[in-house]
Order: sequence, then C-alpha cells, then structure tokens
Amino acid sequence: MWPLPGGCWAATLTFGMNVSLFIPCFVDQMTPRVGLAVARVLERLGHSCEFRPAQTCCGQPSFNAGYWDEARAVAIRAVEVFAGAEAVVGPSGSCVAMMRVFYPQLLTGTPHETAALDLAARTFEFGEFLVDKLGVTDVGARFPHKVTYHDGCHGLRELRIKDAPRQLLRAVRDLELVECDEPESCCGFGGLFSVKYPMISTAMAEVKGGSLARTECDYIVSSDPSCQLQLDGWLSRHGKKPRTIHLAEVLVGADA
Repeated sequence: MWPLPGGCWAATLTFGMNVSLFIPCFVDQMTPRVGLAVARVLERLGHSCEFRPAQTCCGQPSFNAGYWDEARAVAIRAVEVFAGAEAVVGPSGSCVAMMRVFYPQLLTGTPHETAALDLAARTFEFGEFLVDKLGVTDVGARFPHKVTYHDGCHGLRELRIKDAPRQLLRAVRDLELVECDEPESCCGFGGLFSVKYPMISTAMAEVKGGSLARTECDYIVSSDPSCQLQLDGWLSRHGKKPRTIHLAEVLVGADA
C-alpha cells in the first residue's frame, strides 16, 4: 500500500508515463472540471500530464453527418498534434472511439495511414487507461454515496469497455455500486441523432433515465460527458433525484 495526499491509499502505483490529455468539446466548453479531475488523478498516481493546445474537436459530428472529407482533415490535424505522445488519454468513450476506431478507416490509403494506426494504439479512454494500461483499480478515492453506472454506447460497443469503470468504482471507499435494469440501453443522445430525431431521442432517454432513477442512487456515473448532458436534462425535467457525475470526478475522491 502507498500513501496518497489527503490520507488516502492506493494498492498499486505505476510511475513515469507522460500523458497527453485529449479534451473533448463538451469537456472544454461545459465541464472543464472533468479534464482537471483526470489530470489530478493521473498526477496523484505519479504520472505527468500535458495539454497540447493545438488540438481540436475529434471530428465526429462531421463524420456522422457524412462529411468525410471535413472529418478527414480534422483527423489529420489530430494525428499531427499528438505525434510522439507516449499516451493520449481522453475522458470520453465517444471521442476516443472516433480517434481509435474511425481515424484509421478515414486515413486508409493516405500518407497518414501509418500515423493514424500508431495514434490509435496509444489512445485510451480514461478508466480503460487506469485499469488495462496501468493495472490500477484502487486510486485511493473516497465517495460516500450510492451510485449506478451508465454505459455509453461508444465505450461499450466500439471500445468494448464494460468492467473497467466498475472495477474502479468498487474500489472507492464508502461507495455503494448498484446496477440498473437497463445497463446497456442507449440514453438517446447520439450527437446529431438527438437533433435529427428528437422524439425518438426523448423516448430513449425516458427508458434509460427511468431505469437509472429506479435504482434510487445519489449519482449516475458516466464516462461520457455527452451522455451526462442528455440524462441530466431528462432527470431535471422530470424532477428525479439523481444527478450525473463523471467517473474522473468520483475518483478524485471529493465528497460531492
């Protein structure tokens, strides 16, 4: 066991990686505290963090809208910005999936194909990075609340992330983790989907929001800020108790 600031403890620490933070648009514009929480957790574990200011949107909106040439230009920009990074870590399964799964497809047959594959191999979602890359499940956090976890579609289906965030949550002191009855249902956001099909999106939010609320939890934990936005909107409109919180904010260890 190793001591951490604030009297917390962690079972394992891996030192020495230089992590480049990929900060998605939702985090940059609406929830910057999430990016700060990611940095605090990683630095507490002995890693250095950098933010490369030339980074931009991952290009997913253009890609999903069928504007592949525009998305390809954004992908090339990202490949160049993160060249040489030891590891690229982002607090969004959706945006990380864009970089890791779809950049290599967009840049196949271009001079950037090899660089895209290289970047994909070094890019991780935050919780996945802690568990699968660093081998850390206990970061020494304390969060005395009842929570449930919402699986974002891209993290679950594109990145195959299921147990890593739950391992991290189970190790948090005084936290009670409960599962909802619709754990793999989509929240209905889907980026442009919620704009093009608002009625379907709202119906999906009702199914998933209702499932999460029935757990009678204090917080809904997510690894995707866009899902948080969708769920918070539905919950607040219907006067439901829980509010969403990002996994990184829980792992910082503050009593929210």
